[in-house]
Amino acid sequence: MDGSLFIQYFVSGLTYGSIYAAVAIGFNIIYNATGIINFAQGEFAMLGGMIASSLARSCPLWLAIAAAVVATAVVGVAIERLLLRRVSRFGVLKMIIATIGISIVLRELALAAWGESVRTVPFFTGNEVSSISFLGANFSPQVLWIVGAIALVAVALTLYFKLTLTGKAMRGCSASRDGASLCGISPGRMVAIAFGMSAAIGAFAGCVVAPLTQTHYAIGSTLSVKGFTVAAFGGLGNSVAAIAAGFLLGMLESFSIVVVPEAYKDVVTIVVLLTVLVAKPTGLFGSRAAGALKEY
Repeated sequence: MDGSLFIQYFVSGLTYGSIYAAVAIGFNIIYNATGIINFAQGEFAMLGGMIASSLARSCPLWLAIAAAVVATAVVGVAIERLLLRRVSRFGVLKMIIATIGISIVLRELALAAWGESVRTVPFFTGNEVSSISFLGANFSPQVLWIVGAIALVAVALTLYFKLTLTGKAMRGCSASRDGASLCGISPGRMVAIAFGMSAAIGAFAGCVVAPLTQTHYAIGSTLSVKGFTVAAFGGLGNSVAAIAAGFLLGMLESFSIVVVPEAYKDVVTIVVLLTVLVAKPTGLFGSRAAGALKEY
């Protein structure tokens, strides 16, 4: 493999790894708050991209993305308030099953609203033929936007949980719901905020990647599988580890093309997931137990 081809594969792995990491972070936020796996997380990315693609036709791109993120966050909060909170008394397993049902409903609603056509969002810089040359490799400027945006989200989340009162309250609820309640923190409010945040992050990721990968109504299920794989790979509940695991999975997928046909690239994800679940269920970097697991 020559150097330019190596750089090309590396950039591709970095790009898709950033996308997977963003979805995995959404998984981890909800897992830490409730102890459940939200298999509708990929649909939030789909909704963000689809809404932004529609709004970008009639308003500035930045406004379309902001509106898509806010609208998807509202959907996330509504799902938790109106559906999952009512199901929570039946146990964690039924809540997880409910998220699968919610994923199907969101996908069918998207099909009804936007049809089967593939949609896109305008490139943030340049257009589809613009490219950056580096050591003989060529890639779209949108790659820099994707990696930079996901890095910004990771830094912002770290600062949010460490420096803000709401972030510290969410961490407190994750450690002990009873203890947080005794301190005057509303666990229900923190869970609603967690769903809104995870939906907003998913939507933002969907908007950033849509110019490069395009989007359609059924893309959410694939992103959910990849995001869950990364979350499990890094350790459920550990968002910092999810970033490293996302990049690692992206690289594995990208460089796997060297030995297997591209059509079988997704097999790598399934193999990684099964290997982690069997060999090291806590993930490569260890899983943080969700304090709400038995109480939500």
